[in-house]
Amino acid sequence: MRFLPLAGLLLVAGCATTSKPPANTAGAKPGEIVSVPLDPFPSTYRAYPGVTTVIRNATVFDGTGKKIAPGAVRLEGGKVAEIGATVTIPPGATVIDAQGKYVTPGVIDIHSHLGDYPSPQVDAVSDGNEATSPARPEVWAEHSVWPQDAGFARALAGGVTAFHVLPGSANLFGGRGVTLKTVYGRTAQEMKFPGAPYSLKMACGENPKRVYGSRNQLPATRMGNIAYNRQTWSDAVIYKRKWDDYTRRAKAGTAKPTDAPRREIAGDTLMGVLSGQILVENHCYRADEMANVIDMSHEFGYKVTAFHHAVESYKIADLLAKEGICSAMWADWYGFKMESYDGIRENIALVDHAGACAIVHSDDANGIQRLNQEAAKAMAAGNRMGFAITPEHAWTWLSLNPAKGLGIADRTGSLEPGKMADVVLWNGNPFSVYSRPEKVWIDGAVMYDWADAKRRPMADFELGQPGAGDPK
Repeated sequence: MRFLPLAGLLLVAGCATTSKPPANTAGAKPGEIVSVPLDPFPSTYRAYPGVTTVIRNATVFDGTGKKIAPGAVRLEGGKVAEIGATVTIPPGATVIDAQGKYVTPGVIDIHSHLGDYPSPQVDAVSDGNEATSPARPEVWAEHSVWPQDAGFARALAGGVTAFHVLPGSANLFGGRGVTLKTVYGRTAQEMKFPGAPYSLKMACGENPKRVYGSRNQLPATRMGNIAYNRQTWSDAVIYKRKWDDYTRRAKAGTAKPTDAPRREIAGDTLMGVLSGQILVENHCYRADEMANVIDMSHEFGYKVTAFHHAVESYKIADLLAKEGICSAMWADWYGFKMESYDGIRENIALVDHAGACAIVHSDDANGIQRLNQEAAKAMAAGNRMGFAITPEHAWTWLSLNPAKGLGIADRTGSLEPGKMADVVLWNGNPFSVYSRPEKVWIDGAVMYDWADAKRRPMADFELGQPGAGDPK
């Protein structure tokens, strides 16, 4: 089934959520239930081999808001094996004396366009916005990722161990986002964080109405934004009912494989959201628009996982806390367009103080290299208000909270036994502009070492160029 939403633009939808492997309708066997694959491009990531490592005599921020000083962490089998004032040192373990240094979980950037807008920034590799319709849920950011982006190595040198690549914000429905590990691979699939949920990038405000209003089509206003969104969700809900009805009848033995609705790629994403399998990461600046989006999510039965940029989150921090919605924010970017005019430096701290989920994000190929400094600025602004934010608590804005916003907090984001050994050793206080990562482990393997040129990865694109392999 195809249907035409507002302005006569084609939108397609359809999804099934059975656990059976996908079947081809044309070749399906009698009694087989046709379904849509939940992950047709699965991760092929394989962790690099590591060795049992003990980092001791460090100041440790565990990512949950606790500090251990002096503290120690043992990495073993790709996991955090032990953390405390002291830890067991197995025979043959590599032991690092980190006196005067700091250990943290790896930084996680919930909002990046690395790979889709890679370096060098030229039109030939500018692949982040499918600005051909206000609703493009069928496109996936991972299919634009250029695995040779030099920005990956620079993010790693900034302590980033995972990041979420999103389509741009030209569209109301921009497409799927993907979480990647900060490692090089021949394909984006070799970088994909295993089992991480997909996201749907949505956008409200000035961008969609500017892009499509300039073409004299819907949406040209904020009311047009919401109207187009609502019609899209309304059509998606109807289409989901058709799949639910088919699946129910097929399980009862009263529907043939050829009775299944026609699969529509855009619908895979929309149905995934409505069934709670795909997260909504929503670009939105103004408080009133975020409130409108929350009401719309209630109308159609989906949940917003996080608002991004969200410069006015402080105005509705209590509502965000009540709804369990994260805010991914900058420390001090504001005023560069009207919808960012009311941004304040205390935004992150105020959201955090209200009990809502506060995240520091980059949205920038350079900013991703210094997210620790962005968090430091936000912490300082909050402390000037009298909040007494500790550094160990502020680190939750960089690791555990973004992990929550990406649905991977059970596996990474904090130095808890059993979690991935995604760890950074800083040569000083990580909230100081004079500090930088000395070593970065991903799944227990040293992927970056400031002192070892062989462990400062570079893209194939950089080979033979001036500065290739520099300390970054």
